[in-house]
Amino acid sequence: MTVQEVGRPRRRKEDTRLLTGRTQWTDNLSRPGMLHVMFLRSPMAHARITRVDVSGARDLPGVVAAFSGQDLAAEQGSLPCAWPVTEDVVIPDHPPMAVTEVRYVGEAVACVIATDRYRAADALDAIEVDYEPLPAVLDMNEALAPDSPKVHEAGNKAYSMQITSGDIEAAFRDAPVVVERTFTQQRLIPSAMEPRAVLADTDGESYTLWTSSQIPHVLRVMLAVTTGIPEHKIRVVAPDVGGGFGSKLQVTAEEVLCLLLARRIGRPVKWTESRSEGNLTVHHGRDQIQHLRLAADADGRIRGLRVELIADMGAYLLLLTPGIPLLGASMFNAIYKMDAYEFGCTGVFTTKMPTDAYRGAGRPEATFGIERMMDELAAELNMDPLEVRRRNWIRHEEFPYTTISGLTYDSGNYEAATERALSLFGYDKLRAEQADRRDRGDPVQLGIGVSTYTEMCGLAPSRLLGEGRFGAGGWEHGEVRMLPTGKVEVVTGSTPHGQGHVTSWSQIVADALGVPFEDITVLHGDTAIAHKGMDTYGSRSLVVGGIAVLKACEKVKDKARVLAAHLLECSPDDLEFEAGTFKVRGTDSGRTIQELAFAAFTAHNLPDGVEARLDSVATFDPETYSFPHGTHLCAVEVDTETGRTKIRSYVAVDDIGKVINPLIVEGQLHGGIAQGIAQALFEEAVYDAEGNLLTTTMADYLLPSAADLPDVTLDRTESPATSNPLGAKGVGEAGTIASTPAVVNAVVDALRPYGIDDVRMPCTPERVWRALQERAQEGERP
Repeated sequence: MTVQEVGRPRRRKEDTRLLTGRTQWTDNLSRPGMLHVMFLRSPMAHARITRVDVSGARDLPGVVAAFSGQDLAAEQGSLPCAWPVTEDVVIPDHPPMAVTEVRYVGEAVACVIATDRYRAADALDAIEVDYEPLPAVLDMNEALAPDSPKVHEAGNKAYSMQITSGDIEAAFRDAPVVVERTFTQQRLIPSAMEPRAVLADTDGESYTLWTSSQIPHVLRVMLAVTTGIPEHKIRVVAPDVGGGFGSKLQVTAEEVLCLLLARRIGRPVKWTESRSEGNLTVHHGRDQIQHLRLAADADGRIRGLRVELIADMGAYLLLLTPGIPLLGASMFNAIYKMDAYEFGCTGVFTTKMPTDAYRGAGRPEATFGIERMMDELAAELNMDPLEVRRRNWIRHEEFPYTTISGLTYDSGNYEAATERALSLFGYDKLRAEQADRRDRGDPVQLGIGVSTYTEMCGLAPSRLLGEGRFGAGGWEHGEVRMLPTGKVEVVTGSTPHGQGHVTSWSQIVADALGVPFEDITVLHGDTAIAHKGMDTYGSRSLVVGGIAVLKACEKVKDKARVLAAHLLECSPDDLEFEAGTFKVRGTDSGRTIQELAFAAFTAHNLPDGVEARLDSVATFDPETYSFPHGTHLCAVEVDTETGRTKIRSYVAVDDIGKVINPLIVEGQLHGGIAQGIAQALFEEAVYDAEGNLLTTTMADYLLPSAADLPDVTLDRTESPATSNPLGAKGVGEAGTIASTPAVVNAVVDALRPYGIDDVRMPCTPERVWRALQERAQEGERP
């Protein structure tokens, strides 16, 4: 009996070599004659460059070359923005190395190439740069004022967008309840396990770039467009990549510059960032001001929602910068029914590191906003937060359901996920304990936070992306090769950076073709091997890339069926396929697909017109997004004397459709929840009044350790997706999207008896303590 692979908790094939170090990261690589480049970075947030003198660096031992931005101005082009979200969006030129002006601390102004990275770093001190200071622009609201200093000549507004559905004025007119709040999504710094690294080499005609990237295929296209090097002369390789979370979904200045420097010098050039350099120059995430107004009836039914965002673009528009806030435009309404919805967003330039995609990309921000508002509505009505949600969410029998923002959710069961979460959490018992602590005036208060979320993921389809002015398609490519000995090579355009593609894809192919899991290998991340792809981000790998591989398997079987019918002297319609074998119905006569692979290889007895191969390719472009959902519940203890918050218990019940590998799913959820908790309680990028980033090291930028995080109880419900044949939905960002509002709602819930209805993230002990002190001064007591 054949064991079904899909759904099995398989240990990852990748992990032995990854955990034992028997693998290749970009920084491990070396090429004959390789040189090292280091970049001199601006110490000023905004200034004109009046002079750059690199001659002192060129004279030092071990230095091969040194260049200013002016030296490279004619060839370096402008870093691309692939998402011009409106017709009038302002996309300023963005040279990889600054030429005449710097606009954030950390922007490259010169570089040194030397025989080792330490000599290159030392030689940076010999470069002389004269700056003419210009005013820093840091506050988003002030940046939009008419008298604000300008980041760019065109002004500080990148774009504005407004979307309205339904009669929003009628929804608010005479509404019995109107709740209005302003929330801040603080700026975050992605911190992948592997720092960014780039190695470029050339043979004088073609170029190879090794880079820790999520997007080798997209990068190849953009490098050709930016540098003018023909695309077919560029090979991009993403070896094993140690995490990305969106931070490696980018065309970086260092990638472009390393390629150009290798071309100019004719030798391999490598760069690896330090942690402090990374905090300065990896694109940042989030950074929004959210002004929300919600109108409701007296019984808690939502009538309308108004959302007005101001989003910090930073100094330039990187690959997807302007579109990231807009990914939340259709998600603020979340799982709730309402009569009208209005969304507006203004993108603002400041003299800070540009923002771009960070795990969840726009959807955590939207989920945070609406889930905080649902708690505020419940408080306004003196209603249980879960009850107000129940009165407004889409019921399971109403699917498929078209939301007020125009998306059609195909499947879901919010009731089932919530009931399971409540059971695991012990909700009623915790509420009773909370009431007792409040009655006793316990200095350690208990707070309970709720997040009932959905998300839009599987970034695609191409048609919808085109309507949104996205600069690429949403398809994905897969290839399945049947080797003569019956083994299988899978080639995927989806490039992993820790998600376990090799294992999951092997499970899908094992079931589809009936070959052993161990007989399958997966190739990826090299544009010379996986020649087509749209890469990995937006929880799209499985629901787009995995389906492309499955489609290729179906084509393999179609070819094998024709060959099997010929060898068995029957009609293809008389064959049935099960457990890897084609059998003539009603007989024991058959051929395994592995036997057929060898028969195709020998080609001794092929039907006329049939090629000597079963190999097949497929490109899959889904019809719509996928919509995972779930309920996350968090209990916190807040010490009102010190402000310290401790997560006491955390339960997450998620519905991600059909599960391929439960172990991988649990790992994705654990990691995502950790990142969401980190935003709620720990992480924040902080700039001073001059635009200097103060959180440049891990001593300053607080990342939680395992000791800071709770044990998480996970469970699942299953509402299969109807948009793909596996019934799968995405999981890579679910934990991050759901967890932040669950934690902050819990903190606020603990403090609500003190008159506190918000604590700005991260909810550090100091911020909680200060909020309590301010309310105490105003006479608030529990």
